[in-house]
Amino acid sequence: MLDIRNLEVEFENDGSVIRAVDGVSLTLSRGEILGLVGESGCGKSATAMSIPRLLPMPPARIACGEIRFDGCDLLKLPLSTLRHYRGAKIGVIFQDPLSALSPLHRVGNQLEEVAHLHLDISKPAAREMALDWLERVGIPNVLEKALAYPHELSGGMRQRVVIAMGLMLEPDLIIADEPTTALDVTIQAQILMLLRKLHRKNSGILLITHDMGVVAQMASRVAVMYAGQIVEEADAAHFFGAGQQGGGPRHPYARALLKAMPSATTRGQRLEAISGQVPSAGHYPSGCRFHDRCPVAREGCARTMPQLLTVANADTVRCPFWDAIAV
Repeated sequence: MLDIRNLEVEFENDGSVIRAVDGVSLTLSRGEILGLVGESGCGKSATAMSIPRLLPMPPARIACGEIRFDGCDLLKLPLSTLRHYRGAKIGVIFQDPLSALSPLHRVGNQLEEVAHLHLDISKPAAREMALDWLERVGIPNVLEKALAYPHELSGGMRQRVVIAMGLMLEPDLIIADEPTTALDVTIQAQILMLLRKLHRKNSGILLITHDMGVVAQMASRVAVMYAGQIVEEADAAHFFGAGQQGGGPRHPYARALLKAMPSATTRGQRLEAISGQVPSAGHYPSGCRFHDRCPVAREGCARTMPQLLTVANADTVRCPFWDAIAV
């Protein structure tokens, strides 16, 4: 359904050009949930927002690549045609519901507008559809909440409204950009359960997050991003199957992310932190971009950029020493 090939996204900053996404390739089939993970600043959201072309241009620019949705290259579509894809075929659940929702309009009116514009239905039918979706995402007293402004709702309620807005047209592709950020763990669990419940067999979800626990609960495949590049892509069962024969992440960065995730076996123990920080776009180190933080870096890692290697079961990893490093 979704095929991204060699995507390069650049940003202009004070006369200089910064490449935030560097040669990213990803695929997503119907029925799949692909978790795109990595630390803040690695290029996850820039990759995701390039799909419906929601990046502000300028300063952003898609310098290279293809983004094919059901065989159609979205990057070549005129904006007037692309608008028919947004919402109807490609739904977006934004990270910050307060910025995604208009503060000047009631919640119900905003959902009604989505239905009315895309489906060309009457206002009463759009209103009925909006109320139905508010109820489907678990909002109580929908008649009362539909009349509320976004700031009058709790964070969890606002996030449910954004989910309803992203799903109400039943799009084939759902882009969920950090859908549970800043929510407490109880609300987070409810939101994830809701996404799983509303996920259809003929739709796909691109789930962007820095939370490996969320990916472990949701994803069927995992793509790990670092400094603008994909460094590993694997089946989720294999990726989180450490301790099983041949299981577990392969790239040193992916392993470090997993070791930094709390679990039942690490209760009461100090978690392993990853030294240093993600290099800012435009200031990437030479060679492997993780070498200066990698605990198992070898001679030559700082000189040669590693390529993505295909390993077992079509999984890929950007490390030539992946099979020589103990999990």
